[in-house]
Amino acid sequence: MKIATFNINGIKARGPRLLEWLEETKPDIACLQEIKTSDETFPEADIRAAGYGAIWHGQKGFNGVAILARGVDPVERQRGLPDDPDPSHSRYLEAEVNGLIVASIYLPNGNPQPGPKFDYKLAWMEQLRRHAAGLFTSETPVVLAGDYNVIPTDLKDDVFSPTAMANDALTQPESRAALRAIVNQGWTDAIRAIHPSGEVYTFWDYQAGAWQRDAGFRIDHLLLSPVAADRLVNAGVDKEYRGREKASDHAPTWVVLR
Repeated sequence: MKIATFNINGIKARGPRLLEWLEETKPDIACLQEIKTSDETFPEADIRAAGYGAIWHGQKGFNGVAILARGVDPVERQRGLPDDPDPSHSRYLEAEVNGLIVASIYLPNGNPQPGPKFDYKLAWMEQLRRHAAGLFTSETPVVLAGDYNVIPTDLKDDVFSPTAMANDALTQPESRAALRAIVNQGWTDAIRAIHPSGEVYTFWDYQAGAWQRDAGFRIDHLLLSPVAADRLVNAGVDKEYRGREKASDHAPTWVVLR
């Protein structure tokens, strides 16, 4: 089973790229972020024509998450993060697909920091930690997939330039501590389980020739519960899709489980 996370950066603007990727890579489950469309305008017909069932939690022009499943309809478990500090933001969706629990997560960016947006980021991460703790104790295969908007370390493995990102909310000690607090419950960072070292980037800004310079960083993560981690076969990034015309600034990131 192949499970992917993909911040599509607007499902209307990137619709052709999304359908192209689904056809070419055929993930069994695709967790999307930043669909940037209302519930009413989600392109369900196009997704179904591509062979996928879908659920989505939309928001006009901003945020928005979805879960697609090849050949089946995901069974919704949770819409919105419980006790979300700002439930007007569509950032969390959880479903069951073929015995697997999967969440599509779009964590707040937090910039500029310090300030209320950074405070919201940390509050949201604390609620995610609490909810993740409950999922962890379920003793079922769980994948928490999404754009976490946290660069885990200052290593070149995770970020092209720690200096350039030093004042960004994505690298602050509080952001990293909040991510560690989730991972340390016992979740496995799938990318690093398969690729313990080496540059693995999932995002390249549209500005300053970041893609051309490979000035990227790793913010899209798939965290696996122990039962899921025991089934881990492979993980990677579909980097080539970032270089296509009118691409998202993120590349699809994926795991394969037995």
